[in-house]
Amino acid sequence: MRRAVVTSAATAAGVVLLLSLKPHEAAGPAPVIGSGSGSATGSDVSAPSNAPSSGSQSAAGPSAAAAPSASAAGATRKVSGDTVNTRYGPVQVQVTLAGSRITAVDVVKYPTSERRDREINTAALPVLNQEAISAQSAGIDVVSGATYTSDGYIRSLQSALDRAKG
Repeated sequence: MRRAVVTSAATAAGVVLLLSLKPHEAAGPAPVIGSGSGSATGSDVSAPSNAPSSGSQSAAGPSAAAAPSASAAGATRKVSGDTVNTRYGPVQVQVTLAGSRITAVDVVKYPTSERRDREINTAALPVLNQEAISAQSAGIDVVSGATYTSDGYIRSLQSALDRAKG
């Protein structure tokens, strides 16, 4: 008899806990996390129309082309990196260059499907942006707790810098 009471109480407590969980929030478009001047949202900056959609792209293939730039060496230009698919979603950066100097990095795509993804990336991406500007290269450390996003960020950043040189 005592086991039945304990089992019933545990089952009731489990049902109450399950029913108290909130469903996932519907996420709108992800804001662009950038280090440059001005603020942008996910709809303000996008890949060129000839770029494939983010879900059908492998990490090795290019997903965006360099923005047209003036022939002057000191011209400011924006170069988009490859969209890199990570375990939690695609990551893509856009680098703003003044000559060959990195002046800003905007993260155009990053994982946002889960609430935890948004929490991690809201904290990690500004750190990665500042590190990239300080290092003036993709030779930066990953952010603890955001390893997959950091790896995708570094790979996309390197592809943008390679594209800017060539």
